Amino acid sequence: MEPQELDAEHELPAAEDLAGESGSAAAERSARPAGDSSELQKLRAERDTLVDRLARLQAEFENARKRAAKEQQEFREYALADTMKALLPSLDSFQRALHTSAEKSEFRDGVELIYKQLQDALQKLGLRSIPAKGEPFDPHLHQAIEMVETQEVEDHHVLDELQRGYKLKDRLLRPAMVRVARNSKR
Repeated sequence: MEPQELDAEHELPAAEDLAGESGSAAAERSARPAGDSSELQKLRAERDTLVDRLARLQAEFENARKRAAKEQQEFREYALADTMKALLPSLDSFQRALHTSAEKSEFRDGVELIYKQLQDALQKLGLRSIPAKGEPFDPHLHQAIEMVETQEVEDHHVLDELQRGYKLKDRLLRPAMVRVARNSKR
């Protein structure tokens, strides 16, 4: 409300009006501020309640916005993980095709190029292969298919990788299937 828009009831009296008032009018006027101050206190309390309520609603809105953004990001990561899992058999097939023949040919060079392009694209999205061969066995990253008695590799180290494992950023998509060495002499 603009200061000029005060109604007659809330206007302050001019100095000359106060000087010309009778005693009863002055007493009446001095009694009014006590009532006005209690009304003012009520209005201030109501204002404080409304400000507090507004602050809470703003905080709730901000929390809901953050929660929605987090859920949307989790959904994207979940969808990306599903897509990556669907592509893993294709990567396995490329690896098997490249390991079957060491003979150099234009066809093999083309397959290697396509495989490299696919790997690069998936790495840009966050896909990483899990190192396995020669590494200590980690049950969080490796799935032991077989224990092999051998003297060539340290005990509880990966002897062979049967199927490559992958992580998407920090999330395990598929553990590496491995043979683990059992070396009783070391």
